[in-house]
Amino acid sequence: MARAGTNSNLHADGRNYSRLHAGGGFWLVALGAALWGINPLFRVTLLNYMTSAQIVMLEHLLISLIAVPILWRNRAELLSLSWKHAGALLFISWGGSALATILFTAGLSSGNLNAVLLLQKLQPLFAIILASLLLKERLPRHFGWLLGIALAGTYMLTFGLSLPGGNWGQYLQAGSLMSLGAAALWGGSTVMGRMMVGKIKYETVTSLRFVLALPLLSMISWSEGAAWNLPAAGTAEGAAVILNLSGQALLAGLLSLMIYYKGLTTTKASAATLAELSFPMVGVLINWMVFQETITLAQTLGFVLIWLSLYLLSRQSNHAAAAEQQPAPYRQASA
Repeated sequence: MARAGTNSNLHADGRNYSRLHAGGGFWLVALGAALWGINPLFRVTLLNYMTSAQIVMLEHLLISLIAVPILWRNRAELLSLSWKHAGALLFISWGGSALATILFTAGLSSGNLNAVLLLQKLQPLFAIILASLLLKERLPRHFGWLLGIALAGTYMLTFGLSLPGGNWGQYLQAGSLMSLGAAALWGGSTVMGRMMVGKIKYETVTSLRFVLALPLLSMISWSEGAAWNLPAAGTAEGAAVILNLSGQALLAGLLSLMIYYKGLTTTKASAATLAELSFPMVGVLINWMVFQETITLAQTLGFVLIWLSLYLLSRQSNHAAAAEQQPAPYRQASA
């Protein structure tokens, strides 16, 4: 009898452990993605003085000053990487960190902002397809409905209850195409990142993402031949550039991705990509608080739809990951 009671307690503890860590990882991904929503606050100001490539290169250079010591401390992990993992890291750093960020930054100043934000919400579709093909992930029950609810919410955040009407031309401009390219690269990076966090520490993945992108960003910045129009040091404009660049690099860049990859260690890529839809909600709040744009009833409903889908998906993820997340003693007791 005592043995049966002990096993029952172990099973209950194992389930609680699994749900705590799986659900916690999902919401860490959501928090990391939410911090990306403050990107425009910094980038819009920096675009007055630098090109998109110059901004992203300086951001990566600043973060690399912190990332290189982390890589040196975890250098033993790098010896165990295969060519497949090396390719995934290059995709994350060159595609997701360098090219996608340049495309998104350029899109902010090259097209309709609503179109840029809406097209970013296609990112889950790219991630889900790749996760199914490359990681063989089984989706939670009702995943298609949850995805539809989340995308409906993001549409309402962008357009409200109205249709774009006859203005489709403005959504097919250069800025929109750049945003679409960024969405595809970021969606692929979610899948590649999930592959890597199962192999090496999340701190190492985050550091490699920025350090490996530096050579490519340097070549892109040099090849475009644009002049550096930085304001003089000691001026108010110079201080604003330093403040915005630091905030972009350390808060919306390094910190957000550390949190994101930590959460990704216990979250499937297909679930993580829905958690990333916390980004548009933060964007709407920024518009309201900083740029005094009114939040409409339709946008409020969009918030509710996205959070409902995130909550339901989090519950699904908890149950789906329960067996995988149990510590070995609990699994043995179950047997």
